[in-house]
Order: sequence, then structure tokens, then C-alpha cells
Amino acid sequence: MLYYRQDYERTGRDMNKNRRKAIEQVISSLQGIHTEMESIRDEEQEYLDNMPESLQSGDKHCQGENAVSEMDQAIDSVETATSCLETAQE
Repeated sequence: MLYYRQDYERTGRDMNKNRRKAIEQVISSLQGIHTEMESIRDEEQEYLDNMPESLQSGDKHCQGENAVSEMDQAIDSVETATSCLETAQE
């Protein structure tokens, strides 16, 4: 029975190592998503910044500002998720 317990404990550690590796992969994916989202947000912001003044008070500009704001919130959420996973991994 002692052998079984040791085998179980060893397997438990191996599975924990596998879970940590899975978390690392998710973190890596989130970091890539974060980078892509920032790039998209920056492109939208640049589009807004270069919009002619005559269009800046229109619906398109307002929609663009809302999109940038929503993307900022999404980016913050990805940062939070990444941070939580890094903490869980410790």
C-alpha cells in the first residue's frame, strides 16, 4: 500500500507539472492576443486621429471612439487574466 501512495503522490506532482505547462501555454496565447488587440486598437486610434475635422463630429467618429474604448477594456481584461494565471502558476 505504501508503494501505491508514493506512486499516487508522484503522479500527482506530474499532473501538477502538466497543469503548470498548460497554464504557461494559455499565458503565451493571451500575450499574443494582447499584442494583436493593441495593434488593432492603435490602428483604429490612428484612423480617428487622422480623420478630417469635418467628420470628427459625425457618427463614424463616435463609433470609432466607442470601439477604441471597448478595445481598451478588452485589453485590460486580457492583462487581468494573464496576471491571475501567473499568480495561479506560482
